[in-house]
Amino acid sequence: MPKTVVYLGPSLPLEEAKTYLPDAVYRPPVKRGDVAAAAAEGMEVMVIIDGVFFQNEAVAHKEILAALKAGIHVFGSSSMGALRACELEPFGMTGVGKIFEWYRDGKIIADDEVGLLYDPESGAALSDPMVNMRATFSKAKECGKITDAEEKTLLKTCKTIYYPERTFRRVIKEAEISAEKKASLPLWIKENAVDQKREDARECLSRVRDTYGT
Repeated sequence: MPKTVVYLGPSLPLEEAKTYLPDAVYRPPVKRGDVAAAAAEGMEVMVIIDGVFFQNEAVAHKEILAALKAGIHVFGSSSMGALRACELEPFGMTGVGKIFEWYRDGKIIADDEVGLLYDPESGAALSDPMVNMRATFSKAKECGKITDAEEKTLLKTCKTIYYPERTFRRVIKEAEISAEKKASLPLWIKENAVDQKREDARECLSRVRDTYGT
């Protein structure tokens, strides 16, 4: 397998990621300078899943463009990876997963859709990213748990809450939906929530494994 680096944080547990690419080098969410440094180390494949979002720390487009120009294969998925892949697909970056497709197709456009608060030591998410809420509320609508109008109301409420403070519990509490739905929806979500970031990360690592072998 080519020398591969994976930038991973709260989207997927490290131990699970290693079951897909056991020989890859795993590093924390990508930040500015990391891609250039990995390129200098001789990495041949880069998988960007999670990343830092603060403007002065986020991985720069020019770093990824330089890596692509040097012949490095760069994959993106789930979070920062999906966002950068959407922006740089025309230049050769490979995007994987529904979140990437949502950005590419214009269903979502804002960075805050994938943003969340997490514990940097454990990697545990402390808030719920809006992309997971979108997937979960869509499933709830398909299952007849909420109506189309209620789905729109819930998503509109998401946007009124600063992304590090978004949780299913808070969104449901503040949304203008019936008391009955406020009472029943949290339990349904506990049992049926869709972790779209995790699903996309799994798909991306599987793609890399199937492309280059283990």
